[in-house]
Amino acid sequence: MTDLELSALQAAGIIDSAKRAEIARFLTEHRIAPQTDNTAPTPRFDMTHVLWYAGALIIIAAMSIFTNDAFNRMGGWALAASGAVYGVALLWLGHILRRREALRIPGGLLIAAAVAMVPLTIFGIQHALGLFGSASGDPGTYREFYDWINGGWIYMELGTIIAALLAIWRYRFPFLLLIGGIALWFMSMDLAMWFTSTPLAYDDYETRRSVSVIFGLAMIIAAWAWDVIKGRQPDMMFWIHIFGIMTFWGGLTMHEGGTELQKFTYCLLNIGLLAFSLFIDRRVYAVFGALGIATYLGYLASDVFKDMIVFSFALSAIGLAIIFAGLWLHKNRARMATRLSQLLPPQLQKLRSADLS
Repeated sequence: MTDLELSALQAAGIIDSAKRAEIARFLTEHRIAPQTDNTAPTPRFDMTHVLWYAGALIIIAAMSIFTNDAFNRMGGWALAASGAVYGVALLWLGHILRRREALRIPGGLLIAAAVAMVPLTIFGIQHALGLFGSASGDPGTYREFYDWINGGWIYMELGTIIAALLAIWRYRFPFLLLIGGIALWFMSMDLAMWFTSTPLAYDDYETRRSVSVIFGLAMIIAAWAWDVIKGRQPDMMFWIHIFGIMTFWGGLTMHEGGTELQKFTYCLLNIGLLAFSLFIDRRVYAVFGALGIATYLGYLASDVFKDMIVFSFALSAIGLAIIFAGLWLHKNRARMATRLSQLLPPQLQKLRSADLS
């Protein structure tokens, strides 16, 4: 039975949302998972996909993160030409591969790599025309785009965001949103420092951390809203959920100092991430929630109870309990999701993904 057939039965009033979830769980448990259509099985993420993603990330890193001084000595126009040639070549090859159904993922990854060449191209043009002087001074080499906050990066970030939006509009490949999301995150940092600090105070760590928390929360809300309105076929927000929780959780975790109450609140927030994961059926929130709880327990072990031997044994017991809780949740997740659908009032049901109701 396909998802389309289940939707038709629900639309006709033959089954309700709870019964649909129960049927889907039965089919999954008996390894008769519903398909999105009558012919194509759900794609599986295997070693081939790992190699494809690894290759694309290596291309992006080689032409961005790991550029060195020798690379920058090429000069502005040479840098712009390198970025443009690489971008056009990767876009052309990706477009060719996307024509074949079996190669749509590597094709999309090459297009994402082409979008990642946009900031290099814009940097070269700015450097050649001497346009950095009007925006917080010369930021230095292209490599520093990934390390430092500077108002001069704004145009590179805007260009990357626009290129990512055009590419996602044309090719509908979710990984492209991650490239645009990173550029948007960088831009939020630059704009925040632009308006709250002097040009000589771009290393204000606390401001950058706070911006990261706010930005990550905004990404989570935006991705969640998309899931509720549009559903997950295809799962366009997969990478935005991951990037949003990384920036939100990372900003919270990097907070220095604080009272015991604040640290305990941090632990409660991570417990909340576990519940949120079950509510919207996104496992990535459970992963970071568990990491946050472990971080808090590690703090207790190293600072608060460091002189109590028994705490080490208690902490080990807690770790084992978490592992077994994960095993239990893995086994009963579908049943719990069905039960949750039955218990939630209609107002809260509307806040779950369209594909879960």
